[in-house]
Amino acid sequence: MIYFCVMNAPPPAKPAATVLLLRDGQDGPEVFMVERHQNLAGFGGACVFPGGTVDAADHRLAASHHDFGLPAETLPFRIAAIRETFEEAGVLLARPEGSDRLIAGARLEALTDLRQAVHDSADEFAAMIAREKLHLALDMLIPYAHWITPVVRPKRYDTHFFVLTAPDDHVPDHDGGESVSSLWITPRAILADATAGTRRVEFATRMNLQPLLAVRSVDEALDAARARRIVTVMPEVNADEIARLPLEAGYGAEYFPVRIKP
Repeated sequence: MIYFCVMNAPPPAKPAATVLLLRDGQDGPEVFMVERHQNLAGFGGACVFPGGTVDAADHRLAASHHDFGLPAETLPFRIAAIRETFEEAGVLLARPEGSDRLIAGARLEALTDLRQAVHDSADEFAAMIAREKLHLALDMLIPYAHWITPVVRPKRYDTHFFVLTAPDDHVPDHDGGESVSSLWITPRAILADATAGTRRVEFATRMNLQPLLAVRSVDEALDAARARRIVTVMPEVNADEIARLPLEAGYGAEYFPVRIKP
């Protein structure tokens, strides 16, 4: 007798985007991170880069942002990255109509009360951009990495990572809802905290902090990102929670532990 085993299809990976905001510090580049609320279902208590899922409103807004010479398929991810950076960090990568400079910090401060409204409805972000006569600075986002959650995980994301220099007069801060604290920190320091067990940092976040250990300034980090060939990473995870990554993705090795043991 022949038995057939019907395997459940893995959950689909939700499109998502995240941003590494960088600034130069005394000990090298620092990255802005937020700590998510402990009670959140996704990455609760973890230190993450600002970001989130791509919304239908991001696709609708993409239709009016086609003048940068950027691949059309990347536009919803870039728009989601900018929307989430405003919502979660209070930084707005947008230029006033007719200007080549980002919105001034003083003007941005008057819009910070709208962060909750944007959180409640992505359509409010598009409405705010139109009302304030702003153009999204999609060209500022430099592709950094592309990760897809392994099929063995119950929640999966298809995440595009972007990197850029934080605007000088925008003051990043956590939203006080989904995120309960925020900090500027060097990649070396946050990875040391993760190893010591004093901060929770998920695998994909840890791995995408690693390339920043090799650079001495934000300019070096951006140059390295521009030169990097983006290779899609979907880790293959075995029963011992060891992940295999493609060598060509540039993380320096092929096998990494998913969990850190302090």
